[in-house]
Amino acid sequence: MASWPPPFTAEGRIVRVEPLTMDHRADLEAAAADGEPHRLWYTTVPAPEDVGAEIERRRALMAAGSMLPFAVIEMLSGRAVGMTTYMNIDPAHRRVEIGSTWYRQSVQRTGLNTECKLLLLRHAFEELDCIAVEFRTHVMNRASRRAIERLGSKPDGVLRSHMIMPNGTIRDTAVYSIIAGEWPAVKANLESLLEGPGSAPA
Repeated sequence: MASWPPPFTAEGRIVRVEPLTMDHRADLEAAAADGEPHRLWYTTVPAPEDVGAEIERRRALMAAGSMLPFAVIEMLSGRAVGMTTYMNIDPAHRRVEIGSTWYRQSVQRTGLNTECKLLLLRHAFEELDCIAVEFRTHVMNRASRRAIERLGSKPDGVLRSHMIMPNGTIRDTAVYSIIAGEWPAVKANLESLLEGPGSAPA
């Protein structure tokens, strides 16, 4: 049986998402060093020296059918500047989560995340016929929660004591989703944010 969803590449004006491979390792090691996002205690971003292992981990989950990982490519430079995934894939109910996303500091608040999410959401709703797309983040990651809410995603609730973090703390997970009926308005909003000179920060 073919995997669902199958690997794909999607390209916008400022960003491209393409299947993650070891060919992206050097770019992503440099990206992980930019701003050292792995030092934020409430995230699970790999340190530069751990990027290779993280690519292997994500590709193993892809082989198991539970994740479809992407490299995020900045069109201007042609470099991989972060990672994102479809995860918690549920083919029977046509649901995916967009998560395990991180970017190098220099591309944050440039519109790159907005367009990346637009590409992944459009594929989920218009090509895969998803009934819902989910987002999850640490309840204390306020920047991530603001970015998720800015997409037009609605809160579903908080999973309390949901995960044990690498530093031993217990994570409460804030859960959000966009359902199929909301997609036309969410799409129009994201496209509006990306219009005009430059691109909207996100």
